Amino acid sequence: MFATVALLAIMCLTITTHADHHQPCHTHNMTGLMSVMTLKGEMKAVGSFTYDSVGRKLRFQSNESQPSNTSFGLDLLMFFEEGIFYEIDSTNQSCEKKKLQMSLHPFDIPDDAKLDSTVTTGSSSIEGEGLKVNVWTGSLTHMKGFYSMSVTMGCLPVTTFYFTDTTSFLFRNMDVELEIKDPDLLVVPSLCHGKPLEDTPEGTVHSFLHEFM
Repeated sequence: MFATVALLAIMCLTITTHADHHQPCHTHNMTGLMSVMTLKGEMKAVGSFTYDSVGRKLRFQSNESQPSNTSFGLDLLMFFEEGIFYEIDSTNQSCEKKKLQMSLHPFDIPDDAKLDSTVTTGSSSIEGEGLKVNVWTGSLTHMKGFYSMSVTMGCLPVTTFYFTDTTSFLFRNMDVELEIKDPDLLVVPSLCHGKPLEDTPEGTVHSFLHEFM
């Protein structure tokens, strides 16, 4: 049912289209909360994020108080510009350094995204009861599928749908503030210093999205 509703929503958003010459905006530095849910209703993770839009660095730490079926204790430090990321386990004092094969993530719009439509969620006729967003779409790399991002007119990503052959996800950004509150979160922790880059098994794709699959 979740998948059907989501697909209908995407179809409705495509009624008003725009020319391809529109260029994606680039987001701000951000701190906030993010949730990840499959379109079958399974909550995969809820946690805090810090995003450096200039350095293209991301830290995501899932909330350990969430139910056990979520991505418990997930701690990711991603350097999209360098194409590497760290999986950090502070409890067990372990760290793994891996190569990123796909840089797509729900905190910035890909350069090749196409403007699909501009819509108002809620009501456009009642003051304070609507949110105007641009909807950007594109294809996934290294896997079959596509994405749809809803971004405010001030270039703040609100929701992102990822649709693949095997599963689909909804990423939601909440309580966002346009600043990096703790820059140290974007610094490689001492327990990761000197870690070698792990070999990627043939056929394996590492990305922010794949951490929830």
